[in-house]
Amino acid sequence: MSHARIEAKTREIRGRKTVALRTQGQVPAVMYGFETEPKNLVLDRNAFTKVYGQAGESTVVDLEIDGTKHSVLISEIQRDPLTDFITHADFRRVDPKRKIEAKIPLKLVGMAPAVKELGGTLLQTLEEVEVMSLPDALVHEIEVDVTGLVTFDDVIRVKDVVVPEGIEVKSDLEQAVASVQPPRSEEELAALDAAVDGDISKVEVLTEKKEEVAAEGADAAATPDKKEAKK
Repeated sequence: MSHARIEAKTREIRGRKTVALRTQGQVPAVMYGFETEPKNLVLDRNAFTKVYGQAGESTVVDLEIDGTKHSVLISEIQRDPLTDFITHADFRRVDPKRKIEAKIPLKLVGMAPAVKELGGTLLQTLEEVEVMSLPDALVHEIEVDVTGLVTFDDVIRVKDVVVPEGIEVKSDLEQAVASVQPPRSEEELAALDAAVDGDISKVEVLTEKKEEVAAEGADAAATPDKKEAKK
């Protein structure tokens, strides 16, 4: 089975000095896991971002370090909150012959009749499932068909999700994955509007009181103290 491939080099720079690497378009990283000591690495940010988009955190990647290939999962990434650039990556080395635990994202597909015909809102209450399998059996995501959600009482649960061969689901089978919420009635919408109007009026009253208190304080400050006046 072919995997996405990324090249890396051993990294000697650590700590705050890695800032210079990031400004040069590189990503500091670390590899740990099966039969390996933690190894500090550095890789090209653009190349890694592309591979991460393909593999995510649930499919095996071929990581080449100074010419030596390792089977890894991208365990975790960190991003810059302003630029959204990836600033650090963790690789988990795996044994292709041993089963591992992992999490696979769930993707809802199709059109639910309860949405199209009844005007409901589709809700996804579970984003990923915990699984166990050989590394090569892992997939980027698992699609969940929602066309079976015909009424507002229908619920898709983990046990209803069709998983690829070789993957064993470890999540609670009764856990809800998706359902359709009925549209709000006119009475409910009116009640919500009334609650919002009520909250606004309270804010206005509090604001007026604060302004009155502030005005009184200003007047008091402007009026000389009686004792001082006697002097």
